[in-house]
Amino acid sequence: MATAALTLARARRSRGAAVAAVPATALAAGMLWFFRDPEREIAQGRVLSPADGVVQSIMPWKDGRTRVAIFMSPLNVHVNRAPLAGTVTSVEHVPGGFVPAFNKESENNERVVWHFDTELGDIEMVQIAGAVARRIVPYVEQGTKVEQGERIGLIRFGSRVDLYLPEGVEVDVEVGRPTTAGVTRLDRD
Repeated sequence: MATAALTLARARRSRGAAVAAVPATALAAGMLWFFRDPEREIAQGRVLSPADGVVQSIMPWKDGRTRVAIFMSPLNVHVNRAPLAGTVTSVEHVPGGFVPAFNKESENNERVVWHFDTELGDIEMVQIAGAVARRIVPYVEQGTKVEQGERIGLIRFGSRVDLYLPEGVEVDVEVGRPTTAGVTRLDRD
């Protein structure tokens, strides 16, 4: 940002600064756009999407839960939100690799595993770093009470968020559907 401002200020007096101002300004604008965090009117529903992106997969697990995986491209907002109101019972960083989040091998990527004590019981959410995303930033810590749709963390530069719905909760989205954090309902009554 400072480089863009400096080169723009000097662009009138120097051809070199004018040439440097173009990529510096484009990069600064891209970073501002990428790290945007728009206000949202939080929707009504039991379980809301924690991430902007596209539903990549819906998979039943042996323990009765259903995993809804949401792929976040670099074009999506990367601030993640609480899918339900409740208390954060754990936030655990797990080191790992950095393969593209849409690959099966991303199961071994760096991640942050969240557990929430909610009206539906324990809800697990996993923020997974991708090939470019090298940093997951939790905004809240264990013991924090969160409201549904509240900002809880950020994954930088594209990745995936997995949400594990408890047994008995029916999924109301399909693979390929776009989602908006705090707005798109994932379950049905």
